[in-house]
Parts: sequence; structure tokens; C-alpha cells
Amino acid sequence: MQEVNRWEVGRQIVWIVAGLVVIAGAGLYIAGRVRGGKRAVEFPTPYQAVLLSNGSVYFGKLEGYGSPRPVLSEVYYIVTQTNTETKQSNNVLVKRGKELHQPDRMYLNPSQIIFVEPVGPDSKVASLIQESKAKQ
Repeated sequence: MQEVNRWEVGRQIVWIVAGLVVIAGAGLYIAGRVRGGKRAVEFPTPYQAVLLSNGSVYFGKLEGYGSPRPVLSEVYYIVTQTNTETKQSNNVLVKRGKELHQPDRMYLNPSQIIFVEPVGPDSKVASLIQESKAKQ
């Protein structure tokens, strides 16, 4: 048998370990880009409509959409009120915060968001929000 030079074996081990470190580093970098590469979506309008998986629709300023921690502030929702005498229904925009716990924002579970749409600046919802803000 031929005797193997210890320095040669040591050098090969160093190169193998260095190669594995480079491969692991590249893998972590790629995984971080794929996972962390998602950036929060920015909307062209001040308010957004958010439909949740339970069927609830909220209107407000959505920040962090596309991230793990979206937050909806200045939250509004629509309540349908029926006049008992005329039986006519009327939709009313209600600002959250009047509840017992007086919430000023909603931290949303991103997996529960079905879709998000911008609220048009000339829409009925946008004008009702402006009216509500003027009354405060």
C-alpha cells in the first residue's frame, strides 16, 4: 500500500469543509431572499377594503400587507339598519373604537385576508369616511 501524506489529507478536508460552508451559505442566502423577499404592498389610495375569510369587510389604512404582520388603522365597517316602520334598509358606515375595548387598530392574520382593494377617492365609502372624520 502506498502511504498517504497527512498534509495532503488535511488539505483535502479543509477544502471539503470550505466547500460545504460556501454551499450552506448560498442556501441560506437564497432561502432568506425567497422568504424575506416579500415586501409590503403600497397602495395608491389612502384607504383600502379588506375582505376576511369570515366574510367581514373592513375599510381603513392598511400597512404591512404582504408581510407577516399587516395592520389596519382608522377602521370602518358597514352596518345595515332596517327601519321597523317602513321596512327599508339603510347601510351606515361605522368607525371602530366605540366598542367597550376602544380599539384603534386591527392586527390581521395574513392567512385570513382573502383580498384587498383600494377604496377609490371618489367612491361612496371614501366620502362617508370624510364625513365621519369631519364630525369628530
